[in-house]
Amino acid sequence: MLDIDSSRIALDRLFAHRPVADLSQLSRALDTRSRMTVFRRLSSFGYLSSYSHTGRYYTLRSIPQFDTDGLWRFEGIGFSCDGTLLATALRLVETAEAGRTQRELQLRLGVRVHNPLLELVEHKQLRREVVEDEYVYVAGARARAAEQLERRRVLPEATVSATLELEVLLEVIHATRLPVLDAQTLAARLSARGVRASAGEVTAVLTRHGLEKKLRGRPSQRSPR
Repeated sequence: MLDIDSSRIALDRLFAHRPVADLSQLSRALDTRSRMTVFRRLSSFGYLSSYSHTGRYYTLRSIPQFDTDGLWRFEGIGFSCDGTLLATALRLVETAEAGRTQRELQLRLGVRVHNPLLELVEHKQLRREVVEDEYVYVAGARARAAEQLERRRVLPEATVSATLELEVLLEVIHATRLPVLDAQTLAARLSARGVRASAGEVTAVLTRHGLEKKLRGRPSQRSPR
């Protein structure tokens, strides 16, 4: 077993090579077969387990560069600033202007979310209501839930396929450095890539994922004149 200073050096070397590691890689780096020792060392430096892949991957808290939703992915492995999938689902629902459906959350997180959502509802941390023949998950607090449901019921009527929805979300990620980012701009960028999408469809996706307000309120990237 390595001492604390040697452990830090070993972990820095390991994560410099690849920013995520599984338990076997951590054990070899720390020269121990004890799971308890591995997690004691990780806890000393601060770590996160993946919310995807049944939590079997780990990284140091200092490594992820989280997006606006507090998510970070490496080679398809998902990490959240909240740590667990349960806590992540709770926050993403509570902060969404119009709540979120299971499909929306699954698309955003890239993992199945049925069981975490059911657990959160059973423990009254979230509520769910049927809107347009689909469950919408909203905050557990009654006042916040009412606001989210009201917003959901007045969403644009545009019908957006799962494929188009994913294209819009990917375009948001790719275009974050643009000085102006709105539905019209995103629709134009999608069209340039051969993806047909109206501004109304883009607006529907942005609103469903709580992105409309974030994009509208973000600071301009233009250089000062």
